[in-house]
Amino acid sequence: MKLLLDSTRCQGYGLCQEHAPDLVELDEWGYAEVIAAVVPEGTEGAARARACAEACPNSALRVEG
Repeated sequence: MKLLLDSTRCQGYGLCQEHAPDLVELDEWGYAEVIAAVVPEGTEGAARARACAEACPNSALRVEG
């Protein structure tokens, strides 16, 4: 599965990083950057990736696959 970011939708709330700091980091302005796009399905990381995407108020992140 993949965690994908639409950077044009990110408003820098940082909620995604709270759920998955190992998958997403924030740049110096608070905008998200995906650092681990590929996450093995059925792992704890996959659950965090879903929670991360669901936490974004602007739907900037999505899980695919």
